[in-house]
Amino acid sequence: MLLGAHVSISGSVDKAVDRAKDLGCTTFQIFTRNPRGWTAKPFKKGEVEEFRRKLEEYGFKIAVAHMPYLPNLATPDKSVYKKSVKSLMEELKRTERLGLPYLVLHVGSHLGKGIEGGIKRVAEGINTAFSKVDNDVMLLLENMAGQKNSVGSRFEDIRRIIDLINDKSRIGVCFDTCHAFAAGYDLRTKKAIENTLEDFDKIIGLKRLKVVHINDSKGDLGSCIDRHEHLGLGKIGLRGLREFVHHPAIRPLPLILETPVDSRGNFKTNLAKLKKIYQT
Repeated sequence: MLLGAHVSISGSVDKAVDRAKDLGCTTFQIFTRNPRGWTAKPFKKGEVEEFRRKLEEYGFKIAVAHMPYLPNLATPDKSVYKKSVKSLMEELKRTERLGLPYLVLHVGSHLGKGIEGGIKRVAEGINTAFSKVDNDVMLLLENMAGQKNSVGSRFEDIRRIIDLINDKSRIGVCFDTCHAFAAGYDLRTKKAIENTLEDFDKIIGLKRLKVVHINDSKGDLGSCIDRHEHLGLGKIGLRGLREFVHHPAIRPLPLILETPVDSRGNFKTNLAKLKKIYQT
């Protein structure tokens, strides 16, 4: 049972492991650095060793890193693209140092210049990063919600990027339930979930699915609105999310919450809901 949340690294990266343990997580996700800047401060002395020690001590088998917000590999802007590729290379290295197997990447936006060019730029950027950083970290492409100019909201987009990657052993997928629903993939009933995951398998292959972001959706089916909601309070609903986590292809995977923190709930309350629907 790999259930968890995205936790803060405030103070030092190893404190994220403590926070995940205190929440009752059995897996978790982090940014390895400030997600709102381009530059990353080096890890402090002993920080990496403490992170890895706590992972082992607390019994975490899998944890996941996420790329920061600013990089956009689909951008036509040469300066931003160059910085984005550099950031990806840095994050691949930092993820390896922390002993994490996966790094999640938002595919990005083509900014109105066309999805074809966006797909090619994403693949070229990943190929460049892989050629410069040779390690065992698997990069996971996260499906997008279908926002204007986004690349990667359709399974076909993701498949076309994967087809252009030279070393396919280093590429996988992170499936976000809110994003998928917003992009038009129904997850509200057992049959709808079976259809969606059958499509995923035919187009991408379920063997490439490694991590799930388990979020409800503020927006309706096909709304293209990327707004995460507390489990059971959104348009997917607890019934759909329960059927989803009971699907045999989903059940063994790390299920990570990125739900809101507000007056209606937090990661602890959502994790309790997730455990309940997973176990019943």
